[in-house]
Amino acid sequence: MTPMIDVVFLLLIFFLVATRFEQEERDLDVELPQASAAEPTVNRAREIFVTVTPQGDYFVDGQSLDAPRLAAVLKDAYRANPGRQRVTIRADRESRTRHVVDVMDACNQANIRDYSLAAE
Repeated sequence: MTPMIDVVFLLLIFFLVATRFEQEERDLDVELPQASAAEPTVNRAREIFVTVTPQGDYFVDGQSLDAPRLAAVLKDAYRANPGRQRVTIRADRESRTRHVVDVMDACNQANIRDYSLAAE
């Protein structure tokens, strides 16, 4: 029991000291430079909704796309947000599984791994 109390005591001291240094860093009065053309290296991720109709048509942002164009849109979205792009697939309940799998395949080819199926 004594070694455990010693370890907890040492951790407490460590966090108290670390917190004090962090506070001192924030208290330093510094004027940061302004950048006129600074922009983030990665764009804010915007969730893409792919709608699949019973006829097998794909819609993104209200535009009808064929399978190759859908794949190109998803690849462009991944390039803008590598590793952070999300896709939600909204398939009509009467649509064929083949069309949903095509959208999933397009996501995988674009390296988008964060996709999901919407349901009520």
